[in-house]
Amino acid sequence: MVLSSLGLSPITNPFNSVLIEKELLNVDKKFIQLVSIAKALPRTEVVESSKNYWRGICRSLIFRFPDDLEILKLEGRSLISRSKGIIQIRSAARLGQSDLGVNLRRAEYLFDKLENS
Repeated sequence: MVLSSLGLSPITNPFNSVLIEKELLNVDKKFIQLVSIAKALPRTEVVESSKNYWRGICRSLIFRFPDDLEILKLEGRSLISRSKGIIQIRSAARLGQSDLGVNLRRAEYLFDKLENS
């Protein structure tokens, strides 16, 4: 995990990891909801949790391969748009050169579930 003022660390292998970010209104509330959704994922262990950052390890069903899942809230810097901000999700396999799209589907699922909740 590498955090900077710009956000989560970039992905190094696009075949086994993904980084998605979305600009959202009510970013504080959306971050809390997103973390709640992530914690409810099967075989997910919470490693770190703070006001703006959450990290967990998600394990595959059969072989229990570990994937890192990170969620970061970047708050709006403007006084006018305090409730507006960016949320980044980074999901990356620790092992192997390809994840067969698992991490992309996981990140998309989290944002889809957030939009439909």
